[in-house]
Amino acid sequence: MACLNDFFKDFSLSAAIAGFVSVLVGFSSAGVIVFQAAQTVGASPTEIGSWLWALGWGMGLTGIVLSLRYRVPIVMAWSTPGAAMLVTTTADVTLQEATGAFMICAGLIALFGFTGWFERLMERLPLSLAAAMLAGVLLQFGLNVFTAMQTQFFMVFAMFCLYLVMRRVSPRYTVIAALCLGALIAGVQGALQLDAVQLQWATPILITPKFSINGLMGIALPLFIVTMTSQNVPGVATIRAFGYQVPTSPLISWSGVASLVLAPFGAFAINLAAITAAISMGRDAHEDPDRRYVAAVMSGVFYIVVGLFGATVVGLFSALPGELVVAIAGLALLGTIGKGLVTALAQEKEREPALITFLVTASGVSLFGIGSAFWGILAGVLATVAFRVKGQAVQP
Repeated sequence: MACLNDFFKDFSLSAAIAGFVSVLVGFSSAGVIVFQAAQTVGASPTEIGSWLWALGWGMGLTGIVLSLRYRVPIVMAWSTPGAAMLVTTTADVTLQEATGAFMICAGLIALFGFTGWFERLMERLPLSLAAAMLAGVLLQFGLNVFTAMQTQFFMVFAMFCLYLVMRRVSPRYTVIAALCLGALIAGVQGALQLDAVQLQWATPILITPKFSINGLMGIALPLFIVTMTSQNVPGVATIRAFGYQVPTSPLISWSGVASLVLAPFGAFAINLAAITAAISMGRDAHEDPDRRYVAAVMSGVFYIVVGLFGATVVGLFSALPGELVVAIAGLALLGTIGKGLVTALAQEKEREPALITFLVTASGVSLFGIGSAFWGILAGVLATVAFRVKGQAVQP
């Protein structure tokens, strides 16, 4: 009860908008991949709705509970690289075998959380590398603001100009002002595709799991590796890059438990968010870092709404012009990108490893199905070790 009282006392419109933008960016950027992943393993349209129901409730409840528990913005997400992997590697696996594999993956995630193995690993990660990795992950979002002007110059440029004005006049409402202006212009231009949106409830469907060697080797282990390296590592790094101190083990543990419970309904992997979390942790959510957890709670609420309405909400998000979505995401993350670069390059002795981390991550390189965030961190760690062995810092 005390947590709820504090929440209502700390509530702000800017935080609620940040939570909405987090969900908007998450669904609009990766929702299609989840649809494709579900179709690849043979899910019917109704079962795809069940996937969205399970993912929405899983991400929503874990994010709400953990954010209220620690008063830190903890935003959850599905494993986007995991979904992409499912699209390309599950041709010979049935939906029942895939469901069994999801449960094994979830069990492994929970195990690494409850034993503390993952937290001990993350404690050894320098803050400069975490901040550099975050800036590298988010760089493309910042660049997309300006590339979007190529196809929707008037709308995006107007949003950008209003952003600059609002940063000086009323920073807390910068994002919502830009979003409203973009939606207004899109409506005038006839770019809002609202006619195809229909109200539909999602229905949970229990899928009986089947455990097989094919599912274990082809889905469970690769999904576990991809989720931990490409999602949970950046997720924890994002939290620490913003200066929040929270035990990592419970975050990983309960994401694994939520995945395990909801896997039979289609929750293939629930994990910490990085990109969308940065939106809720930024200054636009609230000037006071101690009150930004409200944005993560509201993000959880919106995820539950998505779970309830399934395809309807996805249709609403899809009705917005793509340029509007990428522009509002980029504008919401500009401050975070700058903060990440400042933190990454502040310490001279860690500057070059941080720069290497930033460049590798920003390159978007993907090897063995693992995204650039992991390789950026690995490259930065190798550079840090090399410089420490030499006993000196190499000047850029």
